[in-house]
Amino acid sequence: MSRHDPTAQPENPGRATFLRWVGGAAVGSVLAPVARAVEAGAPGDRVLTGTDPADGRSRHTGRFPQPAVAAGVMARRPIGATGETLPVIGCGTYRTFDIDDADRSERVAVVRTLVDAGGSVIDSSPMYGSAERVVGDVLAASGLRDQVFVATKVWTRGREQGIAQMEASMRALQVSRVDLMQIHNLVDWRTQLKTLQDWKASGRIRYLGITHYTPGAHDDLIAVMREVQIDAVQLNYAANDRAAEQRLLPFAAERGVAVIVNQPFGGGGLLRQLSNKPLPGFAAELQCENWAQLLLKFVIAHPAVTCAIPGTSSARHMQSNAQAGFGPPIDRAMAQRIAQAVRSAA
Repeated sequence: MSRHDPTAQPENPGRATFLRWVGGAAVGSVLAPVARAVEAGAPGDRVLTGTDPADGRSRHTGRFPQPAVAAGVMARRPIGATGETLPVIGCGTYRTFDIDDADRSERVAVVRTLVDAGGSVIDSSPMYGSAERVVGDVLAASGLRDQVFVATKVWTRGREQGIAQMEASMRALQVSRVDLMQIHNLVDWRTQLKTLQDWKASGRIRYLGITHYTPGAHDDLIAVMREVQIDAVQLNYAANDRAAEQRLLPFAAERGVAVIVNQPFGGGGLLRQLSNKPLPGFAAELQCENWAQLLLKFVIAHPAVTCAIPGTSSARHMQSNAQAGFGPPIDRAMAQRIAQAVRSAA
């Protein structure tokens, strides 16, 4: 592409090759060709070598940032090539922050707990009832706005309607700038994208993205990322919902797009199904005390994932969720063991 092409994506040599063998098919079938991973290079980086499935050759596949592993530090992942990083565990607000005029004190505790644990991402939407207004009240009451990465969405058709909705969201959130504005479920995305591009250029938003929550929309998300430059994609991915591994996650990584996972506990009441089942023996090795932490460990094990945003209205659950972001990173072989344990127990 021309260097002046506004839709051009930053070059990402090495990472694309790595993601092809990590995510180009189901993880189990992809791991077989991998020769080895060796620690080298700058501190905190991982240099990987392996057999490229495209031609069978062994080659150096690139240097990729590792999550932080220092004691007491939540792991962080980069937002594309910007140099900024996000903590791997955030908080969603669907249903959990839709409380109208009820007492906000527990939600204040949720946000304080997230920030105290090293997290920052709070994701909302005008689709979530009173959630944006509650988030705004919580941020004002807690004084934590500067420590929180605020993400919300536009969910309407038409340029003027989109502008009006986003301005209403900013008033509800009590912010003059949104860190990440996303086009919710790709509704009228071409129209809304033009506004988001203008708002990013003028500084009203910092990053722009797209979202969806079903495997059936993955091809649509890929098509948008192929056509235009975005900063983030929000998608569904879990130990029992792994379709994103096949194409969407590697494609996002190849394009340098941050990935936010909106259903890390899966669908069909998975967490409820697992709640009374014993944890696998290896959970202790991962410092996991419950199934929620194990499910989050699975999600953030994928190198394309930037942040998972499990929703909660409980500070105790927020603290538990945040713990999944601590400790050494796990490899895909361990992620496969987690997925197998989930299948066996559910």
